[in-house]
Amino acid sequence: MAAVDSFYLLYREIARSCNCYMEALALVGAWYTARKSITVICDFYSLIRLHFIPRLGSRADLIKQYGRWAVVSGATDGIGKAYAEELASRGLNIILISRNQEKLQTVAKDITDTYRVETDIIVADFSRGREIYVPIREALKDRDVGILVNNVGVFYPYPQYFTQVSEDKLWDLINVNIAAASLMVHIVLPGMVERKKGAIVTISSGSCCKPTPQLAAFSASKAYLDHFSRALQYEYASKGIFVQSLIPFCVATNMTVSSSFLHKCPWLVPSPKVYAHHAVSTLGISKRTTGYWSHSIQFLFAQYMPEWLWVWGVNILNRSLRKEALSRKA
Repeated sequence: MAAVDSFYLLYREIARSCNCYMEALALVGAWYTARKSITVICDFYSLIRLHFIPRLGSRADLIKQYGRWAVVSGATDGIGKAYAEELASRGLNIILISRNQEKLQTVAKDITDTYRVETDIIVADFSRGREIYVPIREALKDRDVGILVNNVGVFYPYPQYFTQVSEDKLWDLINVNIAAASLMVHIVLPGMVERKKGAIVTISSGSCCKPTPQLAAFSASKAYLDHFSRALQYEYASKGIFVQSLIPFCVATNMTVSSSFLHKCPWLVPSPKVYAHHAVSTLGISKRTTGYWSHSIQFLFAQYMPEWLWVWGVNILNRSLRKEALSRKA
């Protein structure tokens, strides 16, 4: 009995001495829960404010806000073409840049006939290196470029391990995905600073959120674009320039058209036209956005999930995409 009484007294002493620590831990837990709850509420509000509220009002006057001409690279297909058409629907004149002259002329004519705006084309193969930027600079020097859309990019033919990617493809990933956006900004930004207005949109990728296996070089190049855009926004916001990092997840472009299972969810994988319509409405509002409401939900999940879970999910998805691609080639 004495042993039981001694244990009870010891237990009471330990509980009394730990009580203050338990209260401190409870306060920490309550603070953490409150902070996370407020963050989720703010993220949900941002989602509504960015993707739904602007569509209820009148469209922004992009010409007055930024300038009369928009330059879009990689403008003959996918997001680039759709973005150019969306800007043209808002009255901007469009300069299209791509390597295929025939496609450029066709897209330019379609935009002119449909939206009654001026168009111009610049034929440039961004994989060729620095030599192509001299004629681009010359072609743009007298233009009031209000918006630059850096869309041109190179993707893997399908998800691959790094050693399976050819040296030529790796060179193009670096030369096009990284160098093209950097040098195009270097060409048009001085004029924007002089006019004290302008917008630069650089299209990154959802794969920049975290390290993405089987898309290692691609995701790294898109992470560069994201950081590059965000840094430019800090440098030039005070000079009247708006710089936006656009981070789309899957869009039904030529890169994903072969993945039939992705196209069973059009609300998850929008068409380029739908995506561009939403993305342009975020211009001037958010400096870093996915551009589309369901992509923003995916981005929030990607931010909050641990890296190991992201890698696990990406590996499953990319193995499926690679298997599908290889089965079609066989």
